[in-house]
Amino acid sequence: MNNLEYLKLILDKQRAFYSLNATKDIVFRREQLEKLRTVIIEHEKDIVKALNEDLGKSEFESYSTEIGIVLSEISYALNNLENWTRVQKVKTPMANFKSKSYIYPEPYGNVLILSPWNYPFQLSLVPLVGAIAAGNTAIIKPSSSSINTSKILEKIINENFPEEFIHIIYLESKGARNVLDEKFDYIFYTGSPAMGRTVMEKAAINLTPITLELGGKSPCIVDKEGDLDLFAKRIVWGKLLNSGQTCVAPDYIYVHQDVKEEFIQYLIKYIREFYGQDIENNEEYVRIINERHFNRLINLIEEDKVVFGGHSNLEKLYIEPTIMDKVNWDSPIMGEEIFGPIFPILEYESIVEVIEEIRKRPKPLALYVFSTNKKIVDKVINTLSFGGGCINDTIMHLSNPNMPFGGVGNSGMGAYHGKYSFDTFTHYKSISEKSLSPDIEMRYPPYKGNLRWIKRFLK
Repeated sequence: MNNLEYLKLILDKQRAFYSLNATKDIVFRREQLEKLRTVIIEHEKDIVKALNEDLGKSEFESYSTEIGIVLSEISYALNNLENWTRVQKVKTPMANFKSKSYIYPEPYGNVLILSPWNYPFQLSLVPLVGAIAAGNTAIIKPSSSSINTSKILEKIINENFPEEFIHIIYLESKGARNVLDEKFDYIFYTGSPAMGRTVMEKAAINLTPITLELGGKSPCIVDKEGDLDLFAKRIVWGKLLNSGQTCVAPDYIYVHQDVKEEFIQYLIKYIREFYGQDIENNEEYVRIINERHFNRLINLIEEDKVVFGGHSNLEKLYIEPTIMDKVNWDSPIMGEEIFGPIFPILEYESIVEVIEEIRKRPKPLALYVFSTNKKIVDKVINTLSFGGGCINDTIMHLSNPNMPFGGVGNSGMGAYHGKYSFDTFTHYKSISEKSLSPDIEMRYPPYKGNLRWIKRFLK
């Protein structure tokens, strides 16, 4: 049996299991979430080892950006599951007199989760938490680039959960397109905009609802008003988390011309402070995922624009944090999402010109503005369209389960985290319950003389 035949077999089993309504039971959902938490904790060392083998992640970064986030999502779901799944009684308008109105949350059914390589554990299991909480079955196809993490995911899920409920299916990268030929009730994809278009095209054949968590060039704007030292510290942290291989990493930095030179020195200061003089041998500095991605990044570096860094080692998949100055929109590095440890610096005089330049381009997944000038901050936040972001910080907006995380336009559609994950994998079914008496005659033909009464209710 080949992989695709195996996939069809699993999907058929999940469809049959879902039809029994077992996943809709709240006790069942709670038990599965608790079990997932338990097996993650039991395999924590194995997960850390796999993430280190794939990306060179330290134990701290593995826990803080992957394992801990998944565990936090599970706890949040368990604490709120009863409220989320409760049938909601809502108000009924006079036009529907003698009726009661309800909203029933119901799972979509059999869902597919396609996850990427940059946060291979977190981005596989955080959507799964929402899918389980909402009462779905799920098939997860992790990335073939992060093979060690994919294998530990396979072990954690497939050895501890019945395949008719949730299952990891491992395919080579081209296999993702073949998976999409099957009919699912919902598809959740995290990855590039290019593949996102393919997912959307495939889903459209069966009118399958989807969530697309994509990316794009996320701007970072540094105004001249504020603590430049602290601004640089937070930007360096956000940019070099996972060596820049983060969908919401600050992609490029617009710096006010009056403080650009000073700000660059602060960036250098914190790169050195965080990772030392010998960054190449620092175990806390993450590596590039593979040779293909390494070569793509190297080709984006223009040596004549480098003011710090630029060194690399293919054998170690190491690229030094690199600052490029005097970058403009014609530079190759501004033509695509970087997804690596390269800081392009653009300078500006007026915030208006920055806003206009950003508005010309696809809507980014994230935006960061650093300033103590409230007028400038408000102008940026209220004028530009983007998925989400921070004022005077980077990355941290996605850590709050009370806020949705997702893109807009080219950076994605739909959102998740916390209650928003539950909502993503839930269809809200509207039910009207009508009393048998009285039966309002004016709604029935013939309508002569009834229009004036209807107009009283429907306006």
